[in-house]
Amino acid sequence: MTSFAVVAEGLRKRYGDADALDGFDLTVPEGTVYGLLGPNGAGKTTAVRILTTLLRPDAGRAVVAGFDVVAQPDRVRHAIGLAGQQPTVDEILTGRENLEMWGRLRHLGATAAHRRAGELLERFGLAEAAGKRVRHYSGGMRRRLDLAAAFVLAPRVLFLDEPTTGLDPRNRNEVWQAIRGLAEAGSTVLMTTQYLFEADRLAHRIAVVDTGRVIAEDTPERLKSTVGGDHVDLVLRYAADLAEAARVLAGAAGAEPVADHDTRRLTVPVRDRIGALTRIMRELQERGVEVEDVTLRRPTLDEVFLSITGTAGVPGVTGVAGERTVA
Repeated sequence: MTSFAVVAEGLRKRYGDADALDGFDLTVPEGTVYGLLGPNGAGKTTAVRILTTLLRPDAGRAVVAGFDVVAQPDRVRHAIGLAGQQPTVDEILTGRENLEMWGRLRHLGATAAHRRAGELLERFGLAEAAGKRVRHYSGGMRRRLDLAAAFVLAPRVLFLDEPTTGLDPRNRNEVWQAIRGLAEAGSTVLMTTQYLFEADRLAHRIAVVDTGRVIAEDTPERLKSTVGGDHVDLVLRYAADLAEAARVLAGAAGAEPVADHDTRRLTVPVRDRIGALTRIMRELQERGVEVEDVTLRRPTLDEVFLSITGTAGVPGVTGVAGERTVA
């Protein structure tokens, strides 16, 4: 029988005339990395604040690590870790002093706190800056230190609100490794993220949140299978051939392709991946349409997200250095 580290039932939170949460339901299995995705204002951060006892719901019920967030907030706080969107480290202290302080607050002895601080400074690439006051840290360094503080103990449930925003690829990979290590050791990680590829790489399960409720939930692979299986991507040599190529793709796939005129790209979902690709390439060659590049691929979470939310221009969905993000 599956045990759940987080259970939310019918959570509601209203600010003035706006519903931040409107019947939010969630079940997070123990020992997993669970991702929350959604556009700006979807309710992700409000949900995390309620689940971590920082905000009281107007209605509904939530249990974290076996404790009710309203009736037993102290027990919940003792069982969880939290790294919010904004760093909460003390700028006056050094990096090492911050981590040792967090260790002592979590009831580690002085020796154990010192040893754990050293391990985390090394893991998060801050060992050389251990003796420097945090006010002299860069933004990325502060973020890494804040995340390290959340890892001082291996909490039963760790909440991460956009854990790698502002980090470069190397530091992002270090955080990913730490998150995977916690889950492998038995902790449960619930993370919101603006990076679709991050959720795809890390999360065992994903919930898509919109208008204050969960509108889809499954594994990344099963979510991607809902938007038509495999996709064929074509880049044409000449933009003038887009209309002709689109007719070929529609006939072979039985679906209308998506065209990007700026990049001369056509994308269409296919069922019979090899058969459809063979037919498409043969017919394009017969019609004299030149192809620069062709790819047969699985759907992306970008396509899942846009399909599920039903919005072609979702606020907060942007491209960053070739990576898709959802704020």
